[in-house]
Amino acid sequence: MPRVVVDVMPKDEILDPQGRAVHGALRRLGFDGVADVRQGKRFELTIDDVSHEALAEVRRIAETLLSNPVIESFAVRVEDGR
Repeated sequence: MPRVVVDVMPKDEILDPQGRAVHGALRRLGFDGVADVRQGKRFELTIDDVSHEALAEVRRIAETLLSNPVIESFAVRVEDGR
């Protein structure tokens, strides 16, 4: 069955305290080559098909349940299960 991935990230203009904490920890551990960190969420949905209608429904799910559209953006993509 196809798997659809929804990646949810804070919008660029929103402060990301978790990302900043990870960035600070990386520097303390000696990983100086990382310029910035943003932390988000990943959801994997196994669906019956990847028709236009099914993907539109996944987008509605992402807008209403998986993300807060005021402070987060999301991207939907189909992942090859092979």
